[in-house]
Amino acid sequence: MVTIPSSCSALSCPTVGLSNGLNIPILGLGTSHDGGYSHEAVLYALQECGIRHIDTAKRYGCEEALGKAVADSAVPREELWLTTKLWPGDYGYQSAKQACRDSCARLGVDYLDLYLMHWPDCMVPGLSSREVRAETWRALEELYDEGLCRAIGVSNFLIRHLNELKDRGGVVPHVNQVEFHPFQQPLELVEYCREEDIVFEGYCPLAKGQALTHPAIMKLARKYGRSASQICVRWSIQNGVVTIPKSTKPDRIHENCQVFGFRLDDSDMAALGLLHDGRHVSWDPTHVE
Repeated sequence: MVTIPSSCSALSCPTVGLSNGLNIPILGLGTSHDGGYSHEAVLYALQECGIRHIDTAKRYGCEEALGKAVADSAVPREELWLTTKLWPGDYGYQSAKQACRDSCARLGVDYLDLYLMHWPDCMVPGLSSREVRAETWRALEELYDEGLCRAIGVSNFLIRHLNELKDRGGVVPHVNQVEFHPFQQPLELVEYCREEDIVFEGYCPLAKGQALTHPAIMKLARKYGRSASQICVRWSIQNGVVTIPKSTKPDRIHENCQVFGFRLDDSDMAALGLLHDGRHVSWDPTHVE
């Protein structure tokens, strides 16, 4: 588990160690497509909130805009943790390598801190997903060896998909980024990742807003004098999960960053743990072989 201090700034935000010795900030800012990006919000997160971890993807269509925001923020590159993701349409050995270089160019950086395979299913005609995942992962391993990616991982992969990569005997993914919130708690997957020294990262910590009106969460918000979103983000982080809430509103980003000055009681952590009902608010990978 990670030790979480009482406050967070650009210099003190707690981190989680990866198997290769790097440290990823436990709190980041997520971005998305369909209006899920704001230049103003990214600048605010970097300059005013001390956020140093930004998550994006080619799929979101905002890498170039994000690169401009990072440049405008004047935050030194070495202080940042930038994650982007490889879309299945670019899976395959050569195309994955080119897609990574293209993402770097759009972001205006010489390297990525973390590069993820976005989804376990593949879009290469005539080849099985297993074959395509294997050759794509080989490309990511080489990008990692070349230093273009400081860490590599996957997103939305289940235990069977992770076992498949593990059985190849190469680099074990450093990170697995999966939907994680009070209603979707894949605890078996979380435990597997920890046993295999794969950092578990959670997206949609607010369940796309569905968690904010749940009576149990609202009750805890009143108890701690916090917002419902702060309760959810704090719960995720207190579980040791790297957490990347999305927002395009500076006030919401500020709110989501104020989660290091309090701690949920063990009994309240357990109560939130009972809210799991298996719902997905994003993609469900259970059908992907």
